Amino acid sequence: MPRFTNMLVEGMRDKSHEVSVWTPNSTCFDLPFPAKMRKWMGYIDQYVLFPIQVKRRLKKVSQETIFVFTDQAQGPWMPLVQNRNHVMHCHDFLAQWSAMGEIKGQEVGMTGKMYQKFIRDGFKKGKNFITSSYKTDTDLKKLLPEAKMNTYMIYNGLEAFYKPLNKIKVREFLSPMLGINLSNGYILHVGGNHWYKNRKGVIEIYNAWRSMTKKRMPLLLVGPPPDDFIAKCQKDSSYRSDIHFLIGQTDEIVSQIYAGASLFLFPSFAEGFGWPSAEAMACGCPVITSNEPPMTEVVSDAGFLIPLRDEENPRQWASDAAFVVEEVLNMPNQEEVVLKSLENAKRFNKKKAMDDFEQVYDRIVKLNTLEPA
Repeated sequence: MPRFTNMLVEGMRDKSHEVSVWTPNSTCFDLPFPAKMRKWMGYIDQYVLFPIQVKRRLKKVSQETIFVFTDQAQGPWMPLVQNRNHVMHCHDFLAQWSAMGEIKGQEVGMTGKMYQKFIRDGFKKGKNFITSSYKTDTDLKKLLPEAKMNTYMIYNGLEAFYKPLNKIKVREFLSPMLGINLSNGYILHVGGNHWYKNRKGVIEIYNAWRSMTKKRMPLLLVGPPPDDFIAKCQKDSSYRSDIHFLIGQTDEIVSQIYAGASLFLFPSFAEGFGWPSAEAMACGCPVITSNEPPMTEVVSDAGFLIPLRDEENPRQWASDAAFVVEEVLNMPNQEEVVLKSLENAKRFNKKKAMDDFEQVYDRIVKLNTLEPA
């Protein structure tokens, strides 16, 4: 969330608003306690010391101030300002659904369930919410069916550096820098090791595609280092030498990696929105993603859809998806696909997002006639 927070701060300051960021200090977390206790020390910083600091600061803050929560995980702090102007940005509720047993195979322990309930009990006291997709908006209303709240769906905006570039020149630039021959193109995935990102499925599709084609495009996976499970998926692949994990790349370099890709593969199980698909489209890269919301919401009719991974028959699923990969790579109308992707990506405009956020913030301040806290 730091990236989203920075975007909001910069966007509102550009509009001449006075912005202050309140975050917990690492007072207890930095004390010389054993590593296994550091998480709990962090909780003391967040949920004991920080509320005390907030209550002191509130006494000096104008009643016209609006308190913006940049993520629903900040729910435990909502009661501090529930009687002041406030709004909470919500991105996804996957952790909530997992804790409530709504996601098969993603069981959460007792402490995890308690923690998510702690978060939910906090944000349900909110009155104003901005969601980043219609899927997230629907989930919010399912979680809080009886809440009296105002909800606004506003897509986040893409940075200007996500744009199409000359693919040949980009590949010539990236190949020596990454130490990978990208001259014939490559398949791309951007995401982490979380279960819903389905990195395993990406590798399964790639394996199936390589077994049916004469092409030798490498697979690039941009994100954090693979965990042990994903590393084993790579090691077990017959094409492991062509599967590369790109770690610690800057946003600007990632945008060039998007622009040079032949195809973006994003078979997620679930997302709050799924920004990599929008970023890929803005860079002129064809997208294959899951035929489920909100992925379908992002790509609209400009992307190519595959079913969710079939847990009972993953080989057939991967094989079917591989045929889609081959079809997209061999399409004669590649330019039309690129143009359609670029047009679709225009929906995710950063300036429009900032304008819409500002209008909601202004509306909340103007309509609320709250008593002093």
